[in-house]
Amino acid sequence: MKNLFFYDTEMCRIGIADNGAAITNLYFYKKDNIILQDDIQINETSLIKEALNQINEYFAGRRKIFDLPLAPNGTEFQLKVWKALQQIPIGETRSYGEIARIIGNPKASRAVGMANNRNPIPIFIPCHRVIGANGSLVGYAGGLEIKKYLLEKESIHLCIN
Repeated sequence: MKNLFFYDTEMCRIGIADNGAAITNLYFYKKDNIILQDDIQINETSLIKEALNQINEYFAGRRKIFDLPLAPNGTEFQLKVWKALQQIPIGETRSYGEIARIIGNPKASRAVGMANNRNPIPIFIPCHRVIGANGSLVGYAGGLEIKKYLLEKESIHLCIN
């Protein structure tokens, strides 16, 4: 059984889910985009509260690395991509092609883009740090406004600290 709880943040309304042992999902709340399934209950666990605490510290510029157990559900390829995304330092970006090279599959930039698109735990797995080869902001589950917000927030906090 998964637990899910919603919060209003300075960025937008989000939902955080866990499986009792690890964070499994972060949802950007949009009307009608979250359908509760039989295996999900609305329940604020201590792990979900800690995830929110770390997001708030991140927004305030006091956290650069998340320290939570994560359990994204995906294919072997997706898991490899998501692990590579977690290695991108705050305030930096990588292109889809660079991630493809990092995971040892230099011709897989489109597949990296699809894995990025399927990332179930955005922010904690920072898919917002992946940009187009020409430096353009392309695609983001929460919308380009949120991607831009996250990248600008990271840039500002790096300049301050």
